Amino acid sequence: MLSILQEYLTDKIVLSETELFLIDSVSIVKKIRKKQFLLEAGEVWKYNAFVCKGLIKTFSIDKDGKEHIINFSPENYWFGDRESLTNNTPSKFNIDAIENSEIILIKKEDFEMLCNEIPSFNNLVNTILQKSFMVSQNRIHANISFSAEEKYQNFLESNPLLINRIPQHMIGAYLGITPETITRIRRNPKK
Repeated sequence: MLSILQEYLTDKIVLSETELFLIDSVSIVKKIRKKQFLLEAGEVWKYNAFVCKGLIKTFSIDKDGKEHIINFSPENYWFGDRESLTNNTPSKFNIDAIENSEIILIKKEDFEMLCNEIPSFNNLVNTILQKSFMVSQNRIHANISFSAEEKYQNFLESNPLLINRIPQHMIGAYLGITPETITRIRRNPKK
């Protein structure tokens, strides 16, 4: 699995053998079964995490037991609870695996060390955070501006490789629409 992270990183930045070794030395390899939790609401998230294989979701459960999915993280995505990690506070979210998954965890202090020791790694992290912020802005805009049909179509266009990996009820929980609405949209697509 470390080779997957190395390949991802060397595709984006130039790293010396020493820098790759340093990254490997602080990387924790973990396998997670489908539906296994990495984080439960109320716990403090301590890692930066990278998906080598599989599919992860971050979500909350409201007082009525309804699931609200914040994001999906497939292969080559970083994930976690940024607020809990940064502020060392209990998380509002749960993180579990939609599929059997293999991930790499890097403890917060080790990740900060990598950013300090490897400038190109730090630059990559900043680029990823900027893109993540833009994705969040676009998601908020779509959520408050788009119809259910537009939200679903936008999801299909943005995530063509995920559509067959994610159950319909989870897509609905991500988009804030019911599975019944998704069924209706699928039956009667707009021309």
